[in-house]
Amino acid sequence: MSYSEKKSMLCPSCKKLISSYEERCPYCGIPNPGSRWKKSLPTNFLRNPNDIIKIIVYTNIAFYALTILLNPSSLGLSMNPLTFLSPSNSSLFLFGATGTIPIDRLSWWWTLLSASYLHGGLLHIFFNMMALKQLGPFVLDEYGFNRFFILYTVTGIAGFYVSCLAGIPFTIGASASLCGLIGATLYYGKSRGGFYGNAIFRQVMGWVVTLAIFGFIVPGINNWGHGGGIVSGLLLGFLRGYNENKTESTLHRTLAGGCVFLTISILLWVVLHAAYIIFFSR
Repeated sequence: MSYSEKKSMLCPSCKKLISSYEERCPYCGIPNPGSRWKKSLPTNFLRNPNDIIKIIVYTNIAFYALTILLNPSSLGLSMNPLTFLSPSNSSLFLFGATGTIPIDRLSWWWTLLSASYLHGGLLHIFFNMMALKQLGPFVLDEYGFNRFFILYTVTGIAGFYVSCLAGIPFTIGASASLCGLIGATLYYGKSRGGFYGNAIFRQVMGWVVTLAIFGFIVPGINNWGHGGGIVSGLLLGFLRGYNENKTESTLHRTLAGGCVFLTISILLWVVLHAAYIIFFSR
């Protein structure tokens, strides 16, 4: 093959620089990385897989702004930091808060996903997004883009479903998904072992203990959602593996693509559904 015929590309799975003619990526093992359909994987719109964290943060900020703008007259302006700049419950309800009220009474099952992108105040969204920016890159590095997004989406749904079974009437926040990432990190640390793995496990267990204490001291914390997120994160970490013991497969990429499609579809539906109720049902 002449020099002019050689082409380089980023592997659609691990994002390492390889030849487009490789039969298998020498880094992650994905077969035929240069094939056309693999170039259309959901990660390819991201130059850097870590950009997904920015997208999640910006989406949360956008929905927080929408819930405030919908009903600014009822904006929480108290000196209580936990409720400062808090959207009204009616705004949160319209934009997809979950719990037994939306699920049991209205059968709004899609709220199990949309609730992860809503927050009840400035401090609420600030701490959750800071936690995502701290924990997200580690999970991305150790599990890869596809497993990261599967974890974030599925554990959020699982956490909120558990809280519904426990009878929580109204709940929101990214913390169920974040606890899913914590659960996956716990599994990684325990499974990997050694000095590094044990250090990761001890550090994250400290977060879990702090989260549990905080949840029992501060009123209004959805401990069931946190617990459901952690347990489902542990389970998914075990079932799907991480980069060191199992490379991302076609199944992982397919499931991640489904999670991306489901998330975009539901969040668009939430906006359209809220707009319909606001402008045409009153």
